[in-house]
Amino acid sequence: MRFNRILLSTTLVVVALVVQVCVLARLQLPGAVPDLLLLTVLGLALVYGHVGGAFIGFGAGLLADLAPPADHAAGRYALVLCVIGYLAGLAKPETGQLRSAFGPMVVVVAAAVGTTLLYAGVGALVGDTAARHVGLGSLLFTAALYDLLLAPFVVPGVMALARRAENDPLADSGGGSGKVSDVSSGWLSAGTGLRIGNQRGGLRMKSVKARAARAGRIKGVKRL
Repeated sequence: MRFNRILLSTTLVVVALVVQVCVLARLQLPGAVPDLLLLTVLGLALVYGHVGGAFIGFGAGLLADLAPPADHAAGRYALVLCVIGYLAGLAKPETGQLRSAFGPMVVVVAAAVGTTLLYAGVGALVGDTAARHVGLGSLLFTAALYDLLLAPFVVPGVMALARRAENDPLADSGGGSGKVSDVSSGWLSAGTGLRIGNQRGGLRMKSVKARAARAGRIKGVKRL
């Protein structure tokens, strides 16, 4: 990944994690906690694709595993977000532009449900049965509801920042080289006076212009 991708992704992930731990987790909402970190990973994955989404998801999940007050095994949420980021990146539009908001909303709901199920499943493998005591059904419903309500305020902004970071000066200069070559070819064709489908006319115009230029130079010398 490019440096601007790494810098932007790290900044957004850290800000999302701080807001989620310091603000959203203290709201004492019933059921699950709104997952701002998940929405940030989804927004970046929809722009950077499945490979970038997997790397960003793993890094974001690892930060969440190590950030206090984490009470689960390190690497658990990193694995979950890595899988979710990879799958969300597969839904990246080919043109890079979203035609409607229906697709991202479906991705958000599926990611919220999938994240909760994967997190509970990995916890069951390591002996964590907290999801059973809380109620898996209520967790799935509240996680999908909270993330769906928060998504319109997070995902479009993250995607817009990611797209803007992709328009770096190096890419623009690289794309401009093609224009320079086109301009140079245009200068060459204009200098020879050749035109497709009208080569004789081009040569005649060139000879007429050359004679006129010579006559102008002779007259100018005489006037001096």
